[in-house]
Amino acid sequence: MKIHSNKKLLSWINTARIETIPLSISGIIIGSFYSFYLNKFDIIIFLLAILTAISYQVLSNFANDYGDGILGTDDNRIGPKRSIASGQISVSELKKGIIISVFISISLSYFLIKYSFGTNYYLILVFLLLSILSVTAAIKYTIGKTPYGYKGFGDIFVFIFFGLISVMGSSFLFIQYLEFKILFLAISLGLLCVGVLNLNNIRDIENDSKMNKRTLATRLGFKYSKFYHYLLISISIIFTIIWSLDFPFSFGHLLIFISLVPLLAHIYNVYIASNSLAFKPLLKQLALSTFLYSILIAFFLVNESNIF
Repeated sequence: MKIHSNKKLLSWINTARIETIPLSISGIIIGSFYSFYLNKFDIIIFLLAILTAISYQVLSNFANDYGDGILGTDDNRIGPKRSIASGQISVSELKKGIIISVFISISLSYFLIKYSFGTNYYLILVFLLLSILSVTAAIKYTIGKTPYGYKGFGDIFVFIFFGLISVMGSSFLFIQYLEFKILFLAISLGLLCVGVLNLNNIRDIENDSKMNKRTLATRLGFKYSKFYHYLLISISIIFTIIWSLDFPFSFGHLLIFISLVPLLAHIYNVYIASNSLAFKPLLKQLALSTFLYSILIAFFLVNESNIF
C-alpha cells in the first residue's frame, strides 16, 4: 500500500513538472529586484509572488496534461510521457487536481494582492481580474472546444503572461505604478520564454502535425521555425543590451555579458540541430539559461542599487 502511495505521489510530482518552475518565476525575480533597485522591496510580497507564480505554473501543467491527454496528443510525443497517456493518473483524478489548483492559485493571488494594495480596492479589483484571466488562459490553452494552443496562439499567451505581466506586474505590486524603464527587460524575458515554447513545438512538430495541433512550428515548418527562433533570441539579447546602457558603465555590466553568453551559444546549438529529436536537450538548456539570465539581472540590479 505504501509503495502504491509513493508511486502515486511521484506521478503527481511528475505531472506538476517541477523542472518548469524556474522559468515561471524568472519574471518575478526580475520585477521584484527592480523594486529592490528602487528601494521598494518587500520580502512578503516577493515570497507570495513566487508562490503564486508556482501555483499558476502547476495549474498550467495539469491543464496541459489533461487537455493533450484526452485528445490523444501525448500518445506518440518525443518528450516524456504525460500522466494520462501513461495511465499513471486517471482523467477524473487530474480533473480534481485542476480544480484544487485553481482554488490554490486564486487564494494565493488574493493574499498577494490584498497584502500589496491594502485598501486600494480599485487596484485589488484590477489584479483579481488579471488573476482570473491568468487562470482561464492556463486552462484554455489545451482544454475546451477551441483550445488556443492548438490554433498557434500559445506564443502570444507566453509572451504576455511570462514576459510583460510577470515582470511589469510583479514590479507594480511593490511600487504601485507602471515602470516603463523595465519594458525592454519584460519583452526580452517574454521572447526567451516564447523560445522555450518554440523549441518544445519544434521537437513535437511531427506528432503535432498528425494530431492537427496547429502550433506556430507546424505552420512554419522545421526550417522557418529555426529562423523564427533565431529572431526571438537575438531580439532578446539586443533589447537587454539596450536596457543595460541606461546605467553608467560599471563592473556590474559583466553580469549582463555573462547572462547573454549561454544565449549566444544556444543560437549556434539550434543552428546545428538537424532534426526534431535534436531539440530535446536544447529545451532544458534554454529554460535554465533563461533562469540564469533572471538571476544575473537581479544581481546586476542589486549592484546598481548601492544599498550594500
